[in-house]
Amino acid sequence: MRWEDLFADLESQWDAEQRRELDAEVADRTRRERATVALAHRLAAAGSAAVSVTVRDGTRVSGQVADVGDGWFLLGEPGRVPCLVPTAAVVSVTGLAARAVEGSPGRRFGLGYALRAVSRDRAVVRLTDFTGSTCTGTIDAVGSDHLGLAEHAPDLPRRPENVTGSRVVPFDAIVLVRPV
Repeated sequence: MRWEDLFADLESQWDAEQRRELDAEVADRTRRERATVALAHRLAAAGSAAVSVTVRDGTRVSGQVADVGDGWFLLGEPGRVPCLVPTAAVVSVTGLAARAVEGSPGRRFGLGYALRAVSRDRAVVRLTDFTGSTCTGTIDAVGSDHLGLAEHAPDLPRRPENVTGSRVVPFDAIVLVRPV
């Protein structure tokens, strides 16, 4: 037996074990790092890529992620007004890159704040809930966990004579808010 061969074999085994330990540590750190990434971070990193989102009622909407906030994002096609999607309503997203945005993914304000802006704008919207039901009207008020919608025809302004009903919708039930 040659000592050089024996020690070379032992050194090669040692190097292989060191590589296995390093690979295991890298894999573990990667899993831990991925566990801290929220969907909002992935959506914010989408940039101009086209993504397709399926929401709880089975509806699929596609486009570019225009904005991301705390519990919501805007999804739309270039040249069209985007729809507001509560993150809690998302069932799946296709087309996202593996990378994510570091730090804050976007706007710090939540869904209620975004809906209050729509309400202030007095925009006519089509709201879809998780059952697939839609209603059209103007958001009159936004509470801490719900909104009040004055229902009216999409081509009519929100005036008392045009309002056909009033609906209260919890945030948890909303899957899409689209401009009309």
